[in-house]
Amino acid sequence: MDQLDAFLDHLRLNRNTSAHTVAAYGSDLSQLLGFAARHLGRGAARLRPADLDLSVVRAFMADLYRQGRSRASVARKLSAIRSFVRFLRREGWLTSDPVSLAVSPKREQKVPAHLSEDEVSRLLDAPDTSAPLGRRDRAILELFYASGLRLSELVGLDVEDVNLASRIVRAAGKGRKERLVPFNTSAQQALRAWYGDRAALRVARSRTSGFRPQASGSKPGARSPKPGAGDDPVFVNARGGRLTGRSVQRLVARYVSGCSARFGISPHALRHSFATHLLQRGADLRAIQELLGHVQLSTTQRYTHVNAAQLLEVYRKAHPRARRERQEG
Repeated sequence: MDQLDAFLDHLRLNRNTSAHTVAAYGSDLSQLLGFAARHLGRGAARLRPADLDLSVVRAFMADLYRQGRSRASVARKLSAIRSFVRFLRREGWLTSDPVSLAVSPKREQKVPAHLSEDEVSRLLDAPDTSAPLGRRDRAILELFYASGLRLSELVGLDVEDVNLASRIVRAAGKGRKERLVPFNTSAQQALRAWYGDRAALRVARSRTSGFRPQASGSKPGARSPKPGAGDDPVFVNARGGRLTGRSVQRLVARYVSGCSARFGISPHALRHSFATHLLQRGADLRAIQELLGHVQLSTTQRYTHVNAAQLLEVYRKAHPRARRERQEG
């Protein structure tokens, strides 16, 4: 269906959607079109926008459940279908919304894996800071926990994005939306300790490969391409090149295995630990939303959690009659 290519181009060119998201939309919608072709008994090339009616979408969702797909997976695919249908209507290929009556499955409310404050302290102390890459790893873990950055945001950082003096980092989030996030003095010290090693690795890289690193701060306010040649990454590997997300995932897993028995602790789990600990210490949910870069508050509400004991303690301290009963008791 030619309209699918037009939709993906629209996401890529007009919506500034990330390549990862565009690929996910393409995969989900290609699955729908393949199913519709089989369901209607015709070739995929002969499908028309009007063929994507409510009965086809419901049959597609039922087939996903039969395959054992999770409710979250089905909900994500339905969201892609809805976006596609809205595009088809806006471009005049459809006159109505055939999937408006499709009910999105209620997602499971799972609490993401996270670390306690004591476990985080042990994790931050785990790297061997007598070695250059150990100082780098310490800076990565410190900044992750201090700022709650996404993995993609952290590995995409250039030197110009980090203001060490003011302890502010400029993060390019989803949809290329930028936000300013503060970090603490512990992360500041770890970054300063790493910067000398980082500079040496970048110089060594330029000598061996002919690559000329960009001088940090040479063009105030200018944005370097990510991750193209000529950029100035904050976190680099032993060869002086930008550290990849996969490498950061591996190093986080290695350090977590040495200080915690928990499974599933990833860079994203450190982001969740950041949000959870802020909430537990009384931070406003709206403020946490801004720090995390969430568009919807509901996303932050699902992302954070407070245990029942803490809720009960907050209630006893805050509710006027509960306070009085406590005093009288």
